[in-house]
Amino acid sequence: MLSERTISLVKSTIPLLSGAGSAVTAHFYERMFSHNPELKHIFNMTNQQTGKQHFALFNAIAAYATHIDNPSVLQEAISRINHKHVSLNIQAEHYNIVGHHLIATLKELAPNEFTSEIEQAWREAYTLLADLFITQEEGLYQHTEQQVGGWRNQRAFIISDIVQESANVKSFYLMPKDGGPITNYQAGQFIALSVQPPSCDYTQIRQYSLSQSANKNTYRISVKKHGLVSTHLHQLAIGDTVLLYPPAGDFIFRNTLTDKVFISAGVGITPMMAMLEQALCTLTDNQLLFIHACANENEHSFKQVIESKAQQYKNVTKEVWYENTLNGDQSGRIELSQSKLDLPLEQGEFYLCGPTPFMAAIKQQLVSLGVAPERILYEVFGPHESL
Repeated sequence: MLSERTISLVKSTIPLLSGAGSAVTAHFYERMFSHNPELKHIFNMTNQQTGKQHFALFNAIAAYATHIDNPSVLQEAISRINHKHVSLNIQAEHYNIVGHHLIATLKELAPNEFTSEIEQAWREAYTLLADLFITQEEGLYQHTEQQVGGWRNQRAFIISDIVQESANVKSFYLMPKDGGPITNYQAGQFIALSVQPPSCDYTQIRQYSLSQSANKNTYRISVKKHGLVSTHLHQLAIGDTVLLYPPAGDFIFRNTLTDKVFISAGVGITPMMAMLEQALCTLTDNQLLFIHACANENEHSFKQVIESKAQQYKNVTKEVWYENTLNGDQSGRIELSQSKLDLPLEQGEFYLCGPTPFMAAIKQQLVSLGVAPERILYEVFGPHESL
């Protein structure tokens, strides 16, 4: 436990952090990568270039300082970060490196304000937080490793099949190279894939939603050709090998006896496919509403699969919004107040996945329609953000 004096000293630095803004984290990352370039094999360097990682880390530091006397209010965010860290195989020694450079950054940017007493308070506070993360993440590592087909660290998988789902999305079916079993996972979770494109000096790790419900033979990810790693994956062929870390993620399908609404945009449809499949296995008396938005029919992944399920199962209904054409059930961007579906606003659970601005807009619409925030669940890839 931290002393009242330590808590008071850390809280006293909140104005300092707010004044410095993301300059703190920009300096931190530049310093850390200069002294520990091996971490470039772990961190998403694209997020470094866009500043997304800087922004997310600054928010996390400021939030911890603000709630240091009651960190339990951050548990949901901490849990989500735990799963992201596990998917990246973050280890205890990485926390020591991060802590060293964080303290050094604060000393270098504010040498007068960051006194020796405040430095000691931050060291104690960081150690407590790091121990919490290390303990919780080790529990996740052990839980997965002890499952049938589970593993720790990297494992080689072979691409057993590739399916073109839409103009820019391909599904990759992955089987373990060692021929052994694969661990189970919950619908909505993701898996991290490690590759090194020919043009890169460092390995690249990316997380992709598992786009089918769990089975004993294969994992399936469905990837939009968009960035460095996804473009590389789209150039691979059946028989090629990739390295995977075990499934992770806390955005999961809740097996509760209530109506479900899956709302996605673009490639955000991927975890919804797994959730819908899981729901169909367990929920026969509850309504399953599938709402999807994309630019046009050419970019509509899994179109025929969803139409088939809507015809096959009486409790499945779907609504498609095409932004650029009139061929969908609706045109333009999703406006839930204009939906033709009977939305279960009072009791249903709403699952969201897509670009962050899309999910923020949908969440706002749902709240304005009377949906309780705790019944709105979502997934954000990349640095954690709140909607």
